[in-house]
Amino acid sequence: MNTASKRALRVAVHVPVAPATLAALLGGHRGALEDDPVMAKMLAILRAPGALGDFGMYHGVGEIGLGWETFAPAPDAKPTLGAAGQIEHSPTVTLVSWIPAEAPAEAIDAALAALMEAHPWEVPVIEVRSEEHTSELQ
Repeated sequence: MNTASKRALRVAVHVPVAPATLAALLGGHRGALEDDPVMAKMLAILRAPGALGDFGMYHGVGEIGLGWETFAPAPDAKPTLGAAGQIEHSPTVTLVSWIPAEAPAEAIDAALAALMEAHPWEVPVIEVRSEEHTSELQ
């Protein structure tokens, strides 16, 4: 087997989901991802043609993590969930994908802008970092 290394940008977005969605996912019902309106938008962005999740022969590549976010909105915030000044816990799916490092800047900007546009939070958490991937080639 050959191995090949490629540089990529890792993109992680923390996506709030309905409590019922998280409960269904924790129960093993993967289809709940498709039924959640916010997560469905994020998956559509991941699956659309473009640099995000593009591994050549595979498209829409991503990882899904389940959990909760916690935050306390400042007094001047207008939170989608909870109330200003109160600690909140949000059922969350962390969607991780990659953009090839050689992708044009416009493609990277377009992918990140689409994620920001679809995200319901006033201040979305989207992490971007550079990393190296090793793939086995047969």
